[in-house]
Amino acid sequence: MKNSISLIGMAGAGKSSVGKELAAALDLSLIDSDDLIENQYDQTLQSILDQQGHIKLRAIEESVLTSINFDQTILSTGGSAVYSPKAMRYLQQHSTVIYLEVPFAQILERVSSFLNRGFAKEPEQTIEEAFLERQGLYAEYAHHTIKNTQDLQSCVSKIITLF
Repeated sequence: MKNSISLIGMAGAGKSSVGKELAAALDLSLIDSDDLIENQYDQTLQSILDQQGHIKLRAIEESVLTSINFDQTILSTGGSAVYSPKAMRYLQQHSTVIYLEVPFAQILERVSSFLNRGFAKEPEQTIEEAFLERQGLYAEYAHHTIKNTQDLQSCVSKIITLF
């Protein structure tokens, strides 16, 4: 097994929260790709999305993801990372990819609003349509799928058992 983990899943799946706990428990470094993008471009994801559109945001995300140097790292990706086959192959080669699976109803409970999250979807697409489209991609690229429907510690424990 590789010495790094990449967490993929929908906004609200718990990638950032699980990533922090996992990094602390396994004494690994933590990278959040959304934070990397915002720091490199000195803008919020939403600002990039508003000014340049979802296609450009996805291209930026691909560039950032494929530049990550994995070495005992936990990576929390943005939810749209799976739209880049190139980025996902890179993550698969350099880390164990774990899909944090959460039902749509629970996503809606966890995320009060998608309006300012920098959620990269087709303009006419609903959040539910994006969710349904992404589910298959997450499952396709994941080495493992972990249901993150209970408490945070339960999810972290499942991943630690795998790792």
